Amino acid sequence: SEAEAETEPMTFLEIRDRANRVRGIPLEAVLRLCGARQDRYDKAKWHTGQGVLSVTGAKFMNWTRGIGGGGAIDLVMHLGEMDFLAALAWLEARFSGVSQARPPAPAAPRATGGLILPHIDAGKLPRVRHYLLEVRHLPPQPVDALIESGAIRADRRANAVFLMYAEDKTAIGAELRGTTARTWHSLARGSCRDRGYFSVPCPTATRVVLCESAIDALSCACLHPTSLCLSTAGARPNPRWLPALLQSGRKVFCGFDADDAGDRAADAMCALHPTVERLRPAHGDWNDVLRGRS
Repeated sequence: SEAEAETEPMTFLEIRDRANRVRGIPLEAVLRLCGARQDRYDKAKWHTGQGVLSVTGAKFMNWTRGIGGGGAIDLVMHLGEMDFLAALAWLEARFSGVSQARPPAPAAPRATGGLILPHIDAGKLPRVRHYLLEVRHLPPQPVDALIESGAIRADRRANAVFLMYAEDKTAIGAELRGTTARTWHSLARGSCRDRGYFSVPCPTATRVVLCESAIDALSCACLHPTSLCLSTAGARPNPRWLPALLQSGRKVFCGFDADDAGDRAADAMCALHPTVERLRPAHGDWNDVLRGRS
């Protein structure tokens, strides 16, 4: 394996010397390289894929997640969800170039049950954000809010990663969407669509709209701002979590695509759950409608 091909392990003193060379790199430089955005009004505040951070000298605090740390290595571990050695190698490759040791493989993605999330790369967030705003014509406010909460991320291939959550806020999957000219979408390995979904928060929602994808849910939320819009990750007429949602007291609409597959799935959902009503996009899907209005 790749790990077995490594040369003999480094000693503690060697690792300590390498860490001392990069630990003092300014946190602002690391944040810029990771694609973070400095707040327009508060220069100590930074907007990142992990949430809102404040920086004071060599210390940082993530107010969104209630996590803090000190030094460049800690910051890279936090932003990139890496282990210590992977963060050390990342900094050396970009700032110092002093170590000739072969960088260790990045830490494996954290898994919940059988879920394997892709490696997150905060440095690819600008490309994902550009795709969502410029190609998909989504407004900045909901996109930035979901990026700051961690619900929208970027992987190492600059795919958009839309996290799916269970009722208890546990990540149970992710929708993946390519951001190049080639249309591509999939689910992270081990995703369990029947345990939860991606949604666009709306505390004042008076109704719920079910959409076929995360991008459609975001688009629908822009067009119907008083609705809680969520993704079924495919035109599925009977997701396992739907009966509990129907008992929430809010009216539920099926907003599947305006095509044969979407219509068939919507008809099946309304037959299985008679209180559900059809809300059909004017043409194509909700993102088509949104882009048509731009």
